[in-house]
Amino acid sequence: MSLPQPSPTATEQGEFSSEEKTLLLQVAHESILSALEDREISLEPPTAHLAEPRGAFTSLYLDGELRGCVGYVLPVSSVHRAVIDTARAAAFEDTRFSPVTIEEARQLQIELSILSPPQPVPPEQVEVGRHGLLISMAGHRGLLLPQVPIERHWDRVTFLEQTCRKAGLPPNAWQHGALIEAFTAEVFGEKTTTVETP
Repeated sequence: MSLPQPSPTATEQGEFSSEEKTLLLQVAHESILSALEDREISLEPPTAHLAEPRGAFTSLYLDGELRGCVGYVLPVSSVHRAVIDTARAAAFEDTRFSPVTIEEARQLQIELSILSPPQPVPPEQVEVGRHGLLISMAGHRGLLLPQVPIERHWDRVTFLEQTCRKAGLPPNAWQHGALIEAFTAEVFGEKTTTVETP
């Protein structure tokens, strides 16, 4: 069964309501604190929407600096469960950092990236700045998130070629039968930004 593509209007406005975003951020905090305090939390999604399977990334910040980031690209569990699992993994399993302490956990700022399910897409419909890419062929698979081509000033063809390279494939594999799938990411969180007053 194919999953529906979000309409451009829905994508621009965001799929998740402000209430859902607040709830998911609270769940991320609670998942880290509950692990440190050795207590259980509910793994049951509170709504049908948050029970939908999605990929997700959780990024942790402390005093404006990255403190951990872990994610699942493919939709292996509900949004709710993916946030719980990736928040804990970012806090305790990101090997670039020491595990988060309870004192740090109370000061963390969290950013979540919720991914749409990957959908097959013709190469000419890949949109730089909107799509992340998943390219697979002959047991090889490579993925790049939507922000990567923007940060590196790549055009669409370079984005396709570099995703093939990430998969360990020739850069032109996207023209020779590789499966191209695209996904979008809705990013929200608590990172502080400086607002200039007039």
